Amino acid sequence: MTSNSNTIIGAVIGDVIGSVFEWNNIKTTQFDLFNPKCDFTDDTVLTIAVADCILNQKDFSKTIWEYARKYPGRGYGGSFRNWLQNDNLKPYGSFGNGSAMRASAVGFAFDDIETVLNVAKQSAEVTHNHPEGIKGAQATAAALFLARQGKSKHEIKTYIASTFHYDLGFTLDQIRPTYQFDVTCQGSVPQAIVAFLESSDFENAIRLSISIGGDSDTIACITGGIASAFYKEIPKEILNFVVDKLPSEFIEIMNKFDEHYARK
Repeated sequence: MTSNSNTIIGAVIGDVIGSVFEWNNIKTTQFDLFNPKCDFTDDTVLTIAVADCILNQKDFSKTIWEYARKYPGRGYGGSFRNWLQNDNLKPYGSFGNGSAMRASAVGFAFDDIETVLNVAKQSAEVTHNHPEGIKGAQATAAALFLARQGKSKHEIKTYIASTFHYDLGFTLDQIRPTYQFDVTCQGSVPQAIVAFLESSDFENAIRLSISIGGDSDTIACITGGIASAFYKEIPKEILNFVVDKLPSEFIEIMNKFDEHYARK
């Protein structure tokens, strides 16, 4: 199957390309984008799950649980794995970046910021009901929504900093030497947003997000979603490389999502 997606594929691309660097950090933008060992991880699985929920009015908790059970061993966090073993599906107070990594579909699907923030909260709180976990999902979806609306990078930065009180006043060059693995929303979402803000195009955004190290696939997933909304153009070579790594049902959902929500 092929995909001409230009919405949530941006987040998926970040995840797939970043997958080989999560446990093998690199501190440069000069690396091979097309590593044959690249593969989709939990970020992609749950991004697709949220897109499916929005497309088909499904329950977030049940659908996320079902997708993760169907695609095991994709790098899910320990608390999330424990959640998967239960049937009661109660949230567990997490502020990990799992809530943010799966939120990109929310920013593409709705046409006002209040709805985006509300649905981002709903998508997060089924597991990540800590205020920081909810905030990470909302900030990601809001940045993407504003990018899609044609807002400038300055406007996006100002809104995110003032609404969510994230410090975005650093540069990647300043943090790159010392930035370490951090799976919290507060320790990775601002970094992902700054990677987008510093970028010159979609590919550069992915390279920048991976270049700081840390939780590379998730940071690149968050950055990639925002970058695809802002630049509205993904190089065909990158798109084809990633689509070839995906199950056909993921591609089908992405294509249907685009039919409903892609805005040229």
